[in-house]
Formats: sequence, structure tokens, C-alpha cells
Amino acid sequence: MMEIQEVSSLGKKITASVATVIAGKDDVILLAVTALFAGGHMLLDDVPGTGKTMLSKTLAKTVGGEFRRVQFTPDLLPSDLTGINYFNQKLGDFVFRRGPVFTNVLLADEINRAAPRTQSSLLECMEERQVTVDGTTYPLARPYFVIATQNPVETQGTFPLPEAQLDRFLIKTSVGYPSAESAVEILRRGAHGSPYDGVSPVCGAEEVVAAQEAVQGVYIHPDLMAYIAALAEKTRTLPEAALGVSPRGSLALMAAAKARAALSGRGYVVPEDIRSLARPVFAHRLIMRDSFASGGEKAAAAVEAVLAAVEVPSEKWDLPLQTVSG
Repeated sequence: MMEIQEVSSLGKKITASVATVIAGKDDVILLAVTALFAGGHMLLDDVPGTGKTMLSKTLAKTVGGEFRRVQFTPDLLPSDLTGINYFNQKLGDFVFRRGPVFTNVLLADEINRAAPRTQSSLLECMEERQVTVDGTTYPLARPYFVIATQNPVETQGTFPLPEAQLDRFLIKTSVGYPSAESAVEILRRGAHGSPYDGVSPVCGAEEVVAAQEAVQGVYIHPDLMAYIAALAEKTRTLPEAALGVSPRGSLALMAAAKARAALSGRGYVVPEDIRSLARPVFAHRLIMRDSFASGGEKAAAAVEAVLAAVEVPSEKWDLPLQTVSG
């Protein structure tokens, strides 16, 4: 079992390596590594050209994993993702040709341009880490990390992600435009070729899997579990929200908080781990009454209001509850 300090060290190495390519976006990189170590997936809602694809490619190269990119279009079929059985005349039998989902890091570019049927074909991959074609189930590689992107500006010819699909993404965030200083740094780095070419793996896929297993063992105090449940419950009572956070969302926040604790070198969760991740984990799971859409600034503001309304518990979080034997 990988030690917590080793998880933290590995996370810092991955973050530093990706930061050599993605300038001025340490917070987004940290969210990506948090989602990866938590065993979840990430949705980037941003305009073209902000570095979403480069972030995905660099992360995959840094962890020594295989990377595949799929450009989602209205005519993309589920079989284009998962693969098909075709008849091999030489063998005289059907052979399964694997689709692009068989990888370690999958970039689903502009996922909202594909039809709902194709979007939903990712559900089994993301949740079960497996693909079923013609009654046969094929396991996916570990680690398996999906980074999906969508353009919030161009809405013509798009299909909003169904709630079941949105709920599968552990974190939703945006990269955003760089600051003036970061923009200059991007130009400096790109003046003599792409900095991506100089990236080399800092670990192997098996080390990421070991880190994911170590994260599951991070301790979380029962009072903090109750705190997460109270935050989720509060979202369901908001007058401006048509639909609040589900129990799956609560589990997602706990998993993300555990990963953030491990990345910070702690074997236990503290309230700040939960509070710092509530917005990127909860906001896209809220459906606001006036927009009938998930996420957005109104949902983010609602999450901030929930954080302000629910009392933060106080305790020694590194000590498990003592059991008293009779």
C-alpha cells in the first residue's frame, strides 16, 4: 500500500510536470489531479483555445498512460466509442475491434455536440469501468480517467448533457483565459516549439492506481460525513433550486475531499478539504428553477450560500472515534 506522503509527493510531481505546459492554471491542474486520484472524471466547460486538450494530453503523458481523443459530432455513434464486432474472413469468425474508450485518459471533446444516445454510451464506461458489446463485457484499463469538454458559447446544434451523465462527473470547472503575465509566459514557452514535446512520464499507470487505493483509506470523521450530508440536504431545500444534490453527489464530495487530503500530505480529511471542493463538485448537480439547466454562476452562488448557511463542525479530525467495549 502506498503511503500518504508518497501520494502527496506523486501528486506534486504530476502537478509540476503539467504546469510546465499549462501556465498560470495551477488551481485547474490541482482539480484534475484530485479527480484522477479520487477515481472520478472531469468536465471542462470553456471556450476553444484555452488549453483543455493540452491539459488532457499532458496529464496522460505525465502519468505514462495511453491517451485518446474523440471529437464528438451529431453523427457519432455509440459503436464509434465502444467498438464493434466485425466478421474476419481469414478467421471465419467475428472479432471485436476496440474503440477509443479503451485507454487510460479519454478526452471527449465537445461532448454536448453528440446525440444523447452516444453521450449515454459513456455511462457504463465512466461508472463501471467496463464496456458491454453484443452481450460480452470487456474491462477497461486502470486508471481510467475521462476529461470531457463543452463550449458554453455555441449552443446551436448541441444536446445538453442529461442529468445522469452530468452526475458521473466528479468535478466540473473551467480553464479560463490566462492572466496578462501567464499569456506572456505561454508565448515565451511556445516561441521555440511546443513545451509538450519536452514532457516525460514522472510515474507509471500502476503508481496512479496505487495512489487511488491509498486515497480510499484516508480517514474521515463521522462529524464531517454528517457535514457533507447536511450540505447536500441544504441544496434540496433551496427555493431557487428545482433539484438538489443526490446521495451520489455526497459520495463524490467525500471522495474528492479524501483525495485533496492525501495530496496535502494528510491521512485525514479536514473541513477545508470539503469546503474548497464543494463548488466544483456540487454546482453542476444543481438544477435551477429559472434556467432548467445544471451548473452556471447561479448554481455556484447557491453552493456558496449553502456553505455560509451550514455550520462547520469543530473537532480533532485526525483521531478516529474511540470504541468503548462493555
